[in-house]
Amino acid sequence: MSTSSQSPDSPFASHDGLSLESRVVAAGRPARVSDAGVNVGIDLNSTFLAPGSAGYGRFGNSTWSALEDAIASLENGPTLVLSSGVAAITALFSILPRGAVITASRNGYSGTMVLLRQAEASGAAEVRYVDVSNTDEVLAALPGTTLLWLESPTNPALEVADLPKLIAAAKAQNIGVGVDNTFATPLLQQPLELGADVVIHSLSKYIAGHSDVVLGSISTKDPALYQRLADVRKINGSIPGPFEVWLALRGIRTLGVRLERAQRNALEIALRLSLHPAVERVRYPGLPTDPHHETAKSFMKGFGAVIAFDHRGGADAADRACAASQLVAHATSLGGVESLWERRHRWSTESPTIPTNLIRLSIGIEDLEDLWRDIDSALLASLKS
Repeated sequence: MSTSSQSPDSPFASHDGLSLESRVVAAGRPARVSDAGVNVGIDLNSTFLAPGSAGYGRFGNSTWSALEDAIASLENGPTLVLSSGVAAITALFSILPRGAVITASRNGYSGTMVLLRQAEASGAAEVRYVDVSNTDEVLAALPGTTLLWLESPTNPALEVADLPKLIAAAKAQNIGVGVDNTFATPLLQQPLELGADVVIHSLSKYIAGHSDVVLGSISTKDPALYQRLADVRKINGSIPGPFEVWLALRGIRTLGVRLERAQRNALEIALRLSLHPAVERVRYPGLPTDPHHETAKSFMKGFGAVIAFDHRGGADAADRACAASQLVAHATSLGGVESLWERRHRWSTESPTIPTNLIRLSIGIEDLEDLWRDIDSALLASLKS
């Protein structure tokens, strides 16, 4: 039995030549033999008989391998599935030498920002915080950097880094590059193909797509780096549950259609929000007026389905708006079939550079007009209170 999607005896076929939209459906399937199921099973085993390559449940199983194959097919790099997105980021940071210099966005996912601050406080790393959308600023910070950590678009400010230019510049200086690709998904950008060393996902978001699992992944084309990260997962025990992995594998099958519908909704809602009396500023790279539009358009295949906007009435009014919606759920996270929104500064770990009145809105696959009526009425109600 295969214990990783990259083992020579993996039962899961390559799908080179297929579009990404077809790969999400086809990759990570069992071998096509008579009377076989079309879906992989849930491998509920902690112990495997010897001799063999499986060894023990902490080392891998066939359900993990199927999802790893599917993601590897999308990101074009061998992949490991871990217990969460934060676990994947922690695994990468853990193999950096003590005193490493990390150049990273000053606005980013709050969990990542906590990890970076902890690394600074303990003396494990020096962190250089930059505006990743300011290419010159990032390039100026590169000399002496060990790892360039790029989150693009950023969470929740929706800033877009010029990934082709920044990755090329970093690799020219022999700097490691990691990219959090959660917002864009591999359907919209493939950082490994641009030269990045590592791509990380919170699979809880778009990949799984149904707000029902907590998982992460890490992909790399470097065999030695892959093995180091696999050893971290094995020894540290940041392993996923087979049932959760199976749910994510089922969810990935509809990624193409979910993302297509959600993006279409997002662009129209962003346009309408830009004209709304309760809205001070809309942040969405799909808008031609957005400062990051041209950068995103130059290499991304789409703009994603997350919008951020600043409420004109301030933080309290933003909270009232989120609490007033009926269809959009007032909840954290993103990338599910349902629309979600929240004022990000309700969390104490949010970056201090994020406005206190900013609402992050993850657009789902609901009917556009139903969504807009709910958003519009909630925003108008928040102005009257």
